Amino acid sequence: MAARDLYEKDFYAVLGLSKSADAATIKKTYRNLARELHPDKTKGDKKLEDRFKEVSEAYEILGDEKKRSEYDEARQLYQSGAFRAPGGQGGYSGDFNDLFSQGGDIFSSLFGGRRAPRKGPDIQTQASLTFRESIFGKEITLQLSGQGNAPTTITTRIPAGVSDGAKIRVRGRGGPGEAGPGDLYIIVQVAPHPIFGRKGDHLTITLPITFTEAALGADISVPTLSGDEVKLRIPAGAPNGKTLRVKDRGVKKGVNTGDLLVTLEVQVPQRLESGAKKALEVFAKETEEFNPRDQWLTRANS
Repeated sequence: MAARDLYEKDFYAVLGLSKSADAATIKKTYRNLARELHPDKTKGDKKLEDRFKEVSEAYEILGDEKKRSEYDEARQLYQSGAFRAPGGQGGYSGDFNDLFSQGGDIFSSLFGGRRAPRKGPDIQTQASLTFRESIFGKEITLQLSGQGNAPTTITTRIPAGVSDGAKIRVRGRGGPGEAGPGDLYIIVQVAPHPIFGRKGDHLTITLPITFTEAALGADISVPTLSGDEVKLRIPAGAPNGKTLRVKDRGVKKGVNTGDLLVTLEVQVPQRLESGAKKALEVFAKETEEFNPRDQWLTRANS
């Protein structure tokens, strides 16, 4: 757009503001309008898209203190008739290109003679992944609304190790613009897994074990997210809630791999057969000197 077209525009009217509006009011008004008119919300409405560009153009000038001052001066000269188009009435009758080519001229300073072309708007969408897909990555295909509501199909790969709520940027797949298309942002939603969880780059799992396994120790097979199993040694006397670590079985991101954190959950049988009950009674008698609440009671009374 030529600079002449720009200084002829009333940017205050575009934003619905008076010339006396302060910087905070201009910023707030622009943000409200941009939110209402953003292409993600207007869904290909050409009229509203043009309005969005017009509002953005106005804020680019009025939102900058120096540009706003120069714009106000330019508008004042224009409205006072200090210059007119070639052959018209007014104080300047030369070529507008000459006027804007002057290095010290306020119009050249403000607009640079011509408006720089803009990139197209960015687009935001969502993609749902299973927990396993988020850990190992997945190629996905998305359908986006294009111009005239014609669907656009985009295929891209979600990288391994992506977390819930992550924003993936796909360059050049946004809305069209004079200086090229904008970018596409994909917000990732990860469904929970019934067994595995995640803590940073570590995977987590809760392993149920028996009282006997906790007391005597045991070697137990533990599943991994990749599908195989690993042997985990439970040390004798392991308390409920103890966490053991399986190296390099967590989330792999680049050259780094997290661990699998296994938390022990000692489970007590709901019913005991007579033989098992008698065995436990013998066990209780043999260990009656052991009271796990001694130090606990001491701390409670301190």
